[in-house]
Amino acid sequence: AVLLALPLLVLSFYGVVALFIALVLGTVAKLAGFSLWRFLRYIKDEIFIVIGTASSESALPRLLIKLERLGCGKQTVGLVLPTGYAFNLDGTSIFMSMGVMFIAYAYGVPITLEQQIGILLLMLLTSKGAATVSGGSFVVFAATVTSTGILPIEGLAVIFGVYRFMSMAIATCNTIGNSVATVVIAKWSGTFDAKVAERHLYPERFPTTA
Repeated sequence: AVLLALPLLVLSFYGVVALFIALVLGTVAKLAGFSLWRFLRYIKDEIFIVIGTASSESALPRLLIKLERLGCGKQTVGLVLPTGYAFNLDGTSIFMSMGVMFIAYAYGVPITLEQQIGILLLMLLTSKGAATVSGGSFVVFAATVTSTGILPIEGLAVIFGVYRFMSMAIATCNTIGNSVATVVIAKWSGTFDAKVAERHLYPERFPTTA
């Protein structure tokens, strides 16, 4: 039954990540005054790199250049984007939350509300500074499960079998979240050139002449 539930876990995780990007990040982008869909089209090459490597680090050098080209201030990009790779790991947070609940239900381990809050606080602590290389999130997740003393360690082996499929969504969510955060911070700090961004996000409005 656990093995049959693993594909459902992967599909559910992809669904939650998609909803987070569309609803949460989409709302943040809209409030900041830019289109998330247009922005994703602008960084689509970097997203494909992240999906292929399952590591958000692989796209960092290109994103540093591309976000600055979009109109974000150089200092803002250089500070916010790398910092986000250590402290703004949306995909990792979602994975750890769903992983904990999956192990608890799979092994029939009852978790009280107080224990859930305790695990949440622990995950908030352990997820900070998590390595964004491929497999880094699972190492942090394993440390979290082990330190709780509530969940069976054997559950880590069960999730590890499908982690490679989940890591692609984890890295993609982390990358998009950090990229959106960089643009938002640039707008808030007044280091964003809207005219330059419009040329990249809406190229059809600026036809090139021969």
